[in-house]
Amino acid sequence: MTNTDTDNRASQAEKRSRGPAPTNIKPGEPASLINRELSLIEFFRRVLEEARDETQPLLERLKFLSIFSSNLDEFFMIRVSGLKETFEEGVKTASPDGMTPGEQLTEIRARIIPMLAEQSRCLESEVLPRLKEEGIEIVSFETLTETEKQALETYFMRKIFPVLTPQAVDLGHPFPYISGASINLGLTVGPVREHGITQSLTGSPEPRFARIEVPPLVPRLIRVGDTGTRFVLVEDLVSANLAALFPRMHPSNCYAFRVTRDADVEVREDEAVDLLHVMEQTLRKRRFGSPVRLEVTRGMPDEMVNYLAGEVEITAEDIYRIEGPLDMTGLMALYELDKPELKDRPFEPTVPLMLKKKESIFDAIKRQDVLLHHPYNSFSVVTDFIESAAQDPDVVAIKICLYRTGKNSPIPQSLIEASKSGKQVTVLIELKARFDEENNIEWAKQLEEFGIHVVYGLIGLKTHCKLALVIRNEGENLRQYMHIATGNYNPVTSRFYTDLSFFTADEEIGADATDLFNFLTGFSRQKEYNKLMVAPASLRQGILGLIRRETAHAREGREARIIAKFNRLADTEVIRALYEASQAGVSIDLTVRGVCMLRPGVEGLSENIRVRSVVGRFLEHSRIFYFANGGQEELYTGSADWMPRNFDRRVEVIAPVKEERLKARLKEILDIYLADNVKARRLLPDGSYERVKPAPGEKRINSQTYFIGT
Repeated sequence: MTNTDTDNRASQAEKRSRGPAPTNIKPGEPASLINRELSLIEFFRRVLEEARDETQPLLERLKFLSIFSSNLDEFFMIRVSGLKETFEEGVKTASPDGMTPGEQLTEIRARIIPMLAEQSRCLESEVLPRLKEEGIEIVSFETLTETEKQALETYFMRKIFPVLTPQAVDLGHPFPYISGASINLGLTVGPVREHGITQSLTGSPEPRFARIEVPPLVPRLIRVGDTGTRFVLVEDLVSANLAALFPRMHPSNCYAFRVTRDADVEVREDEAVDLLHVMEQTLRKRRFGSPVRLEVTRGMPDEMVNYLAGEVEITAEDIYRIEGPLDMTGLMALYELDKPELKDRPFEPTVPLMLKKKESIFDAIKRQDVLLHHPYNSFSVVTDFIESAAQDPDVVAIKICLYRTGKNSPIPQSLIEASKSGKQVTVLIELKARFDEENNIEWAKQLEEFGIHVVYGLIGLKTHCKLALVIRNEGENLRQYMHIATGNYNPVTSRFYTDLSFFTADEEIGADATDLFNFLTGFSRQKEYNKLMVAPASLRQGILGLIRRETAHAREGREARIIAKFNRLADTEVIRALYEASQAGVSIDLTVRGVCMLRPGVEGLSENIRVRSVVGRFLEHSRIFYFANGGQEELYTGSADWMPRNFDRRVEVIAPVKEERLKARLKEILDIYLADNVKARRLLPDGSYERVKPAPGEKRINSQTYFIGT
């Protein structure tokens, strides 16, 4: 039986457990919505399915197991922590779909436990044994030869032992603080018996609990010998050398454990005098967030599990027993091995012919708008655009919004060079970009040192738009060149995120971009924009207006269709508008990567709505919006999903694409995603997903592979 068959059988069993598909639902009723958190868990399930797919190269399967672990970590740190806080405060207010915080926590646990078991089974029974057949092996220390053990013990004493700090617990040594996401070893330590006499160094004959934190800077996988493809886990190596840590004591067996802490620390922006200083303080507070999950190895004795839970102050419902190694993200070191046959086939991103001519990128953009589809089109075009602006003597100013830039991006360096050459450079760095705060703080400080005007963001809003504005002196006029994107200015993530880049010199868009930067950097109020839809000023009403216009077209018998691709759909007002459009006869196709609270295919509610999700080699991150508009088609792209936060609590930009050849390209992209019958899953009315399979004789279409070929 194939994994696809198993996936579908599991999906069918889960649907039966949830009962029949909902019927007779009206817009606005709780039953018309899928729970946000459970929808996100279903996305995690699709990621896990990729790890189970036997057609995937082995190291790619390992990669998806790692991504699944990373996704769960963030889910507990942000979403579960918020639910727990609400539950513990006694709040019983239901979510829009009608579930209370307590009900959501119970259902989350019920769904995650079998997924964790499946993740461990996939690693231990499929991926690792098959990697062993390829010469790549994670071995137990006890199975090594004496020569190999001695070499690793020498490595341990030189590279690991000096940085370990074993911490025993007794009356003089309280239970230590367990930092979030760290791997720890728990054991008991008692006195040895010599000549029939118990020799206690602590004054007590009773065994004491001890904790060893595995230092985060030590490699998780330690090479065995000179082959370069055999490894031991660092926690296994530490466990094998307990005698060095507890001389003249008797240590018990070691068991790994891990604590996940609340990372969604509130930023008191309303009281902030210096946002940079406040964010630095906030990052320090994050280390001490409340515990929300305790992971322990399956073999840990109940007595030790209960002891840890009591000391960490966590309930039994938040304990997760794991078969196999904790934190599979650490196993991604295997992915770095030079084993191309065990990975996806590499490809070379292309540069459009229009940009290969012997002219400046500004002349090319002035002649016609440019659309790039990453990673299939090279992100180097974006970095070259900023670098060209920095070097071009006719460029007088550069303004850019940086959300997630990465540690080694060349873009900040280009901005520094531009400032050195006398250009006016303005950079909005969003300090509140979750989990990228430290990088952004460091970039902000460096850029300021070179005289760049740095803005840290806006009070009460996150600046999530991906926008660069270059102002160039061209004779008697200043011309504006814009880059508007769906993804971040991060050359690293651009290699495995699908995104769109839109370059234009449109004067009205340029005027809008100028007004937006004045709002971001000064005290001007947002106003009406000519062509851009900007959150929070106009995006919500703009999207609702476009949906309602399609509804009116359908009621008047004109061509009416909506096709949209984005990451998340959780705005109830937009969902109600989509339901009303469906009931009016609008044909609606949505490609939503992750959270989708809309129930498609419900008779009388949403029978004209179809929702699919594509999970594959690349993380789908591009956003495209198509409206038939009675035959006068309109297409848009930009940074925003259809979420309350994107409409109301973030600065977002959606731009119209007007040139017919670019509209045709966007429509082709949408059509290929809708034709995908390899990596696509279809959302069912009950909230579960099923794989889209090719019909008999139908050509198999993997959208991402298709775009690599074009």
